[in-house]
Amino acid sequence: MTEKTVELPNHLKRRVVIDCVSPQVDGGRFAIKRLVGDGIVVEADIFCDGHEELDCRLHVRWGDTGQWSVVPMTCQGNDHWQASFTVDQIGLWHYTILARIDTFGTWLRDLRRRQAAGENLEIELLTGAQIVAAAAHGALPAIAQEIEGLAFALRSPAWEQVVWGDRLRTLMSLHADERDATKLDQPRAVWVDRQRASWSAWYEVFPRSWGHKAGTHGTLRDLANRLESVSAMGFDVLYLTPIHPIGRTCRKGRNNSSVADSHDVGSPWAIGAAEGGHTALHPELGTFDDFEVLRSRAQFLGLELALDLAVQCSPDHPWITDHPEWFRHRSDGSIAYAENPPKKYQDIVPFDFQCDQWRQLWNALGDVVRFWVDKGVKIFRVDNPHTKPFAFWEWLIGDIHRTNPEVLFLAEAFTRPKTMYRLAKLGFTQSYTYFTWRTEKQELSDYLHEVTTPPISDFFRPAFWTNTPDILHKTLQEGGRPMFQVRLVLAALSVGNWGIYGPALELLAATPREPDSEEYIDSEKYELKVWDLSSADSLAPFITCLNQIRCNEPALFRNPPPRIQSIDDPQMLAWSKWDPASGSRVVVVVNLQPGCACSGRLSLDHAAIGLTGIDAVVAHDLLTSTDHLWQLASVTVDCTPQQPARVFRLTVPA
Repeated sequence: MTEKTVELPNHLKRRVVIDCVSPQVDGGRFAIKRLVGDGIVVEADIFCDGHEELDCRLHVRWGDTGQWSVVPMTCQGNDHWQASFTVDQIGLWHYTILARIDTFGTWLRDLRRRQAAGENLEIELLTGAQIVAAAAHGALPAIAQEIEGLAFALRSPAWEQVVWGDRLRTLMSLHADERDATKLDQPRAVWVDRQRASWSAWYEVFPRSWGHKAGTHGTLRDLANRLESVSAMGFDVLYLTPIHPIGRTCRKGRNNSSVADSHDVGSPWAIGAAEGGHTALHPELGTFDDFEVLRSRAQFLGLELALDLAVQCSPDHPWITDHPEWFRHRSDGSIAYAENPPKKYQDIVPFDFQCDQWRQLWNALGDVVRFWVDKGVKIFRVDNPHTKPFAFWEWLIGDIHRTNPEVLFLAEAFTRPKTMYRLAKLGFTQSYTYFTWRTEKQELSDYLHEVTTPPISDFFRPAFWTNTPDILHKTLQEGGRPMFQVRLVLAALSVGNWGIYGPALELLAATPREPDSEEYIDSEKYELKVWDLSSADSLAPFITCLNQIRCNEPALFRNPPPRIQSIDDPQMLAWSKWDPASGSRVVVVVNLQPGCACSGRLSLDHAAIGLTGIDAVVAHDLLTSTDHLWQLASVTVDCTPQQPARVFRLTVPA
């Protein structure tokens, strides 16, 4: 009987196991997200059969290619290893782990034990000399000669000076045999953004409503000349709804009427007309010179422009004629308009991402983004990304980031949770959330924890919006000014990214189009509006105060996760933020039923806010500029309809 020889793959010789790696997303399928300047702690369980010593190293590089930097990992106990590195450039980083059995380290450990036990070391020293000599094989000639000299010295009476010297250990580490080392199946990706990715305050506007006369179409220059009010409130991102030509076919009238008259301006999301498509400006808004005036003025005032990216067309878009193959067709040959039954969007035509010419379509849409990047736009709010293929977004965002890693993308995806999270994994920088519909104490507490802590926070950056042109929540419809204030505090002081649909929120617009609707009556989506920004009832001073608090308190602008704090009133929600580096501590309390007065006993988690062993603090109310001495064993916080939210800076008395 002839014995059969089975060819075994070389990797079976690897005895080291690398397990439970963090941080990573879906086993390394997607990049984790960090900010430039962040330190990243990499951890893993690393072990092998037997009792040998291990040599574990973290390898790090910036970019797709280039030299790997090596960081030694240290064992924290129980086979758990750790190392850290700092990401000092935006863009794509990678890390991997290489772990091997440390033959020399194991020999050195055992030699020390044998020497302490008084054993004869002659054989062990010969073994050590062989191990050292083997390391010379891969070294440069001069280094190889030095290593061979050290190996020879191990067989001499002066062996102790060599063994316990630093030089031998250094050379053995640098020239270790790594052929049977274990490393991760693939490097783990880290996408590093600029700071605005995680810290921004958005103000949404329809530029056409910022004219100087009632009933006249505003221009980009009109908006540029009135930006001081937005800047003064402390916003840093000015989000423009679509500024392209608007189709005339099936144009929507006021309040989303399917019949428009000659004076109706239509929805800005019905993109494209005879004047052009996604790379053109609506003629009544002005020229590209006017756009540059707006961009420059915004930059001067500390505002960055964000442009709406709506991947859809009106029936009048030039692409309808030039590339009809890019669109869905009905059985009668006509191009289908968008529908979400029973809703009908006759003024919008969706693309067919499954068409035979999909490559040309994708490239054309990529060219649209690149066009606006060249115009100085570095932030895009993407309309309904969940209705387009996942693969398209992964390709588009990755393609843009290869040349412009500073570009940020906000996903407007009010969709199912897994879909929303998938879009974030694919590369979206920030994401709209379900914040608007989280109104009760427990669900708000749970949601704040979910979206601000790992594993979700490794890839998902929440943006809390109080309202949008499509969403006027019932709480705002019914809660009056106190509820507006509570929702503003919740959005602005709990997470790093927040936004409002401009004057509508600022001026307390709260009337729905019909009962049980979240649509505004006389919506700005379909008509020109006149906003009285000088109104005495404006929430602008309150909003300004919140943005100032955000920027003045390190515990807020350094954006640690909020920690829910215990307060015994069922309608009061309390959370804290603490920045150990600066010592900044902020505690926020809101009344979720702000039309009524309430009072709750606050029981702070001392460790979570850096107050272990502290009995009393000074609580400075940042909304009223008043001081209170809190004995931490018994703290009571009151909220009234006039003061439905409290924001305290805590300091320890000298």
